[in-house]
Amino acid sequence: MQNIFASKKKDFSMGPRNGRKEVRILLLGEPGVGKTSLILSLVSEEFPEEVPPRAEEITIPADVTPEKVPTNIVDYSSQEQGEESLIVEIHKANVICIVYAVDDDDTIDKITTYWLPFIQEQLGENHLVPIVLVGNKVDLVEYSSLEIILPIMNQYAEIESCVECSAKTLKNISELFYYAQKAVLHPTTPLYVTETRDLTEKCKKALTRIFKICDYDNDAILNDYELNQFQRRCFNTPLQPHALEDVKNLVRKNVEDGIRDDGLTVKGFLFLHILFIQRGRHETTWTVLRKFGYDDSMQLSKEYCCPRLVVPPGCTTELSHQGYHFLTTLFEKYDKDKDGCLSPAEVADLFSTCPVIAWGPEVVNVVPTNENGWITLQGYLAQWTLIAALDVCRLMEFLAYLGYISSSDENQLSAIIVTREKKLDLQKRQTSRNVFHCQVIGPQGAGKSTFMQGFIGKTLQAQASINKAQLTPYTIILFKFMAKKNIYCFMRLTCMV
Repeated sequence: MQNIFASKKKDFSMGPRNGRKEVRILLLGEPGVGKTSLILSLVSEEFPEEVPPRAEEITIPADVTPEKVPTNIVDYSSQEQGEESLIVEIHKANVICIVYAVDDDDTIDKITTYWLPFIQEQLGENHLVPIVLVGNKVDLVEYSSLEIILPIMNQYAEIESCVECSAKTLKNISELFYYAQKAVLHPTTPLYVTETRDLTEKCKKALTRIFKICDYDNDAILNDYELNQFQRRCFNTPLQPHALEDVKNLVRKNVEDGIRDDGLTVKGFLFLHILFIQRGRHETTWTVLRKFGYDDSMQLSKEYCCPRLVVPPGCTTELSHQGYHFLTTLFEKYDKDKDGCLSPAEVADLFSTCPVIAWGPEVVNVVPTNENGWITLQGYLAQWTLIAALDVCRLMEFLAYLGYISSSDENQLSAIIVTREKKLDLQKRQTSRNVFHCQVIGPQGAGKSTFMQGFIGKTLQAQASINKAQLTPYTIILFKFMAKKNIYCFMRLTCMV
């Protein structure tokens, strides 16, 4: 490993899988640089005496790769393939290795005069396909090409690393393909800007959201308990006390206001991830991001936001005990003045980890509020109950953004109950449902809206000042059944024509 001469990634620990099904590695370069020999030397573990113009595509099973992901290695030969075939392979590749001969300056020049511009022409100037530069034939020289290669790496952000190797002596052959695989699973570009030595704006935003989710008491610092919970969630292991103090001392030494009241601030949290990346430990930051649902484009993945849920005809969806517990804890976290209501500022703070707020000003006419129109805990839980009943996919997406997790191996589905089919309830004359849908039907002017608003505590005087544009067809209220069971009833207004 010590012969990886130029690399933006210098950590060799095995990172976790990121959910990718496979990695496709494409080898490009001038004729005679040894692309085919590198592939054959990897497979046979010896240098081939006779080398064909091009190696057949090779698949390495997941169980023999460091990252436990199947890997396809694809060779390119200008003798057997035309430019059209090359373009197809470039678009299919997850990572591209540009091979040059360390003893041939012309093959190094072609990296910048042909190969990198050609790849950009096909994929776009700001493409995200990582590039690994591969200097082959180090057995023929007693010097390194590092001095020439480093300026190229600094000029092209898509270049992840450079590996010098020898197909003949097998030097760094396995490391070459490991680095290519790692460039796909733990890419630098979405995380870090080399020129500014800082995190990308998207990465900062994602990590800040994660920090806020893990700040259970909403005091803008992560205390020892919160740091340990974060560590368990991401890495399934607690931080030892001495390791925790080492981390804090490191932040104190390097970041002003990185530690406050013996806790880690968001500034210190971001600094640690910059340090991980600068030390080549990209997989640490990627593990954190992926535990909180982020994909390679630094967005929450569709699978994370909306796990598959089957709701048969006649069945409905409700919040489970775990779902209500999470949402109640969230309410208490952001109810800073502990008045039992969420002010507009507190609502905005609660949804600061989401793209939008889950409801608008019309909520005051849907659920119970206080005299200021601020949503109470009862109204807040009722509104989430209504969302669960009407649009369960939307509920799951908001739970994902809010940081819902019940245990390390569960997703938002544990927050949801799919009820039994209605006709079975009718047959058995009993039900386990906690949410019921009631239609309020009548002609225009009969007082349907007045009736519904009365159920959420609106007096006739209060109703007189309601903005009619903010009236919705729904209201939802909570009943206590036999002083024990909570029953929600949401009413839908239907006007008879």
